[in-house]
Amino acid sequence: MAKKKQTANEIEAPQVSKAQGIIIGLFLTILSILFLAPILIVLLNSFKSKLYISSEPFKLPDANTFVGLSNYTDGAVKIGFFQSFGWSLFITVFAVVVIVLFTAMTAWIITRIKSKFTSFLYYFFVFAMIVPFQMVMFTMTFVANRLHLDNPVGIIIIYLGFGSGLSVFMFSGFVKAIPIAMEEAAMIDGCNPLQTFFSIVFPMLKPTAITVAILNAMWVWNDYLLPYLILGTEHKTIPIAIQYLRGGYGSVDMGAMMAMLVLAIVPIIIFYLTCQKYIIKGVVAGAVKG
Repeated sequence: MAKKKQTANEIEAPQVSKAQGIIIGLFLTILSILFLAPILIVLLNSFKSKLYISSEPFKLPDANTFVGLSNYTDGAVKIGFFQSFGWSLFITVFAVVVIVLFTAMTAWIITRIKSKFTSFLYYFFVFAMIVPFQMVMFTMTFVANRLHLDNPVGIIIIYLGFGSGLSVFMFSGFVKAIPIAMEEAAMIDGCNPLQTFFSIVFPMLKPTAITVAILNAMWVWNDYLLPYLILGTEHKTIPIAIQYLRGGYGSVDMGAMMAMLVLAIVPIIIFYLTCQKYIIKGVVAGAVKG
């Protein structure tokens, strides 16, 4: 019996050999370097003179190439970085809040109310995930202009439309795993649907909500095409402002561009590292459960 039990345990938890562990570790290390290399190259070149970036892109800054923080100060002045940062921050924060809140409520309703209409809504949101933005961007731009959504507030509503597909899909999977008895107990205690959602359901959706927030924040913050089509140059976000470092006849201030790219990715990296522990947990909970 002891031998059979030991064998069963060995089958359930197979051991990885030392050689396999070394190979896997080496592979993941190389993969990490390949992913981090572009960011490190941009960071190094942000401290170089623009004359040396093209000729010596992989060389560390030295006495001849190092320019300190001049690329950062010059780039910030040229593109109006702080104004663009403010617009990007405003749009990203409110777009993410609106997406998380409304898609969570939508997922709860279409999951708990079983009908042909809610089933249609669910598959409608799932279908929206596979529609490429390029297919609808011209029609969307026309409609946005007619509805006066071509402003920083209106674009938040547009982001809600484009971000609802994946978000509703992930929230729906997690809502199915929440015991309905808890909601029934809250309603017996006198809670209305809104109170039940915010006091019982939404706190339990925290892992998925953070995952949805991270995915949408990275998308909205780095998005170039939608703000360019909707907002134009009047309310420039950071991706739009950075491309104005490209001058006439193809000339580019590479030093300032590298510096502004660093400043653009730092906030989203900090946000990602702060919340990264919830990503896998939320994705698995939203996509597998139920």
